[in-house]
Amino acid sequence: MAKITQLSDLDLEQTYTYADYLTWRFDEAVELLRGKILMSPAPNINHQSISRNLLVDIGYYLKNKHCKVFSAPFDVRLYDRKKSLVASQEIYTVVQPDLCVVCDTDKLDSKGCLGAPDWIIEILSKSTAQKDTQTKFQLYQEAGVKEYWLVYPYEATVSQFVLDDAEEKYQLVNMFSRQDRASPLLFPELLIDLQEVFSK
Repeated sequence: MAKITQLSDLDLEQTYTYADYLTWRFDEAVELLRGKILMSPAPNINHQSISRNLLVDIGYYLKNKHCKVFSAPFDVRLYDRKKSLVASQEIYTVVQPDLCVVCDTDKLDSKGCLGAPDWIIEILSKSTAQKDTQTKFQLYQEAGVKEYWLVYPYEATVSQFVLDDAEEKYQLVNMFSRQDRASPLLFPELLIDLQEVFSK
């Protein structure tokens, strides 16, 4: 398969697989959502500050623990957990979450993570809000991501969704504001001071 060196060489209407994704050699960061290419502009400084603050808190907590935290760009290859085929040609979704925590280290390889991380955090922007609250929400739910946080920078709030395994649906369990200490259900001892997270 020929290597693609320019984004303009791709047909944005076509459906691609992870096998195709591996042949792309251009600088633009893209994600593959159900086989469709999705581009996002570079995040602004506020987004990056929030991401950094969360990464520091989570990374410090996970130091010397089994689970690992990763920040974008980091490829996460997702597939419907009800299906067992995970060969490259069967994977149609490759995302780069702002932050993700992986506790099953067997899912990690030189290319990133194959399968659902345990916890994903997406920091919304005007250009990504619909993708994060709808498309990725559904994809993460289908893939079996146990906990999903949506961070709203302008409102300084966090919505915490936890997967109900019986229903196979996300349940909104908490809405945190700037004054709160947010804690993931996966790690109840981890208390994240949102006042510090949202500080400029």
